[in-house]
Amino acid sequence: MSENKEHKLLEGARKIFMQYGIKSVSMDDMAKHLGMSKKTLYVYVKDKEDLVSKTLFHHCSIEDSQISSICGRGLNAIDEQFEIMYWVVGMLSNVHPSILFDLQKYHPEVFQSMADHRDKTIYQCMLLNMRKGQKEGLYRKDLNAEIIVKYYTARVDLVFDEKLFPQSVWNMAQIYTEIFKYHIRGIASEKGLPYLQEKLKTTKL
Repeated sequence: MSENKEHKLLEGARKIFMQYGIKSVSMDDMAKHLGMSKKTLYVYVKDKEDLVSKTLFHHCSIEDSQISSICGRGLNAIDEQFEIMYWVVGMLSNVHPSILFDLQKYHPEVFQSMADHRDKTIYQCMLLNMRKGQKEGLYRKDLNAEIIVKYYTARVDLVFDEKLFPQSVWNMAQIYTEIFKYHIRGIASEKGLPYLQEKLKTTKL
């Protein structure tokens, strides 16, 4: 299969899993949604586990590329965090709430591999942002950057916890936004707080 066809297949599968979740989508369903025969689908993947794995790492590569692009724009630390937040909120608005649960229960090895990858890349991104903000004077210098970033990245997956945050009450984008505001205000310095407050006034959250 050509690289272009492979990319289109994985992008199509990514959108379908995000819309419907993972458990509820059979290989027959996936082939139908992608407009191909199941035989053609199996030319590229061995089974559903393989499809889930390749699709999720395709998604991770998109995340990495998007975040890297934002971090390369030369923004100050607070603006950089807001741009990442906008992108994450847009993504969460289109994600089925069961997707993390489905991964953990039915595809634990894929989930662990993805979690390890994301923990490493998101941690590094957040740590660089934290140190950048401290250097700029926008974040508090009395905070241990490594501890704060490890705590934040470890807890952000709580947005998918249906028992803690039932989707009948809040959607994931709302939950993530509140966690983000709580975090950014907590790390902002005396210099950063006025800037943050003005940013919040002009931002629709």
